[in-house]
Amino acid sequence: MSNPFSTLRAKMSPAAQAEARALTEHLIGEMPLQELRIARQQTQEQLAQELGIKQAAVSRLERRTDMYVSTLRRMIQAMGGDLDITARFPDGVVRLNQFKEEKPKSSRADPLTSPG
Repeated sequence: MSNPFSTLRAKMSPAAQAEARALTEHLIGEMPLQELRIARQQTQEQLAQELGIKQAAVSRLERRTDMYVSTLRRMIQAMGGDLDITARFPDGVVRLNQFKEEKPKSSRADPLTSPG
């Protein structure tokens, strides 16, 4: 028979508990888009409907490692959030504000506005 996690945690040293808490916070604070969507309790189909695209397009976008900032912003907004971009330096953090909600200036099509 398995023990409840609370029983196991009570047996851990305070240092081990602190380390486990820090790891949990790190894992919760950093995840791929697919896991974020799941954590927000949305299906690909629901997100596709919100974005006006097909479910297969959401699947493709979740697997991408590179995309337009505007595409990522629209996905995050469709999940109910806002996208902030920050640069981290040894002497501090700077929030970048040049990425406004404008149409991409590139001739490449934005996957969220392209058919399919």
